[in-house]
Amino acid sequence: VQLQASGGGLVQAGGSLRLSCAASGRIFSNDAMGWFRQAPGKEREFVAAVSWNGGSTLYADSVKGRFTISRDNAKNTVYLQMNSLKPEDTAVYYCAADTDRVLPVSTTRNYDYWGQGTQVTVSS
Repeated sequence: VQLQASGGGLVQAGGSLRLSCAASGRIFSNDAMGWFRQAPGKEREFVAAVSWNGGSTLYADSVKGRFTISRDNAKNTVYLQMNSLKPEDTAVYYCAADTDRVLPVSTTRNYDYWGQGTQVTVSS
């Protein structure tokens, strides 16, 4: 089972990036999916999560109104559209699957499959 995150890079403040998380080895269409991030010297933190069918989403206050999570179950892929990026968004971003739930939660320990991470760097 593998979650492959991609789409990270270097962008100026105010710019946009779209992250993708492609799953293989298992179908995640019945599972909630989430994005987390970890900056140097900080703990991993919740960013956004989406329900099994995309009908329910959850966001951290710090990204609400700027980031949008979505999914395409036909492609077994989850996306994170990031707009109006700020230097404080700089981190390694991880996608994750919560195979015990269909609705999104923000608790890191609930997620049992994790991708390898993709670096997002926002310059000021």
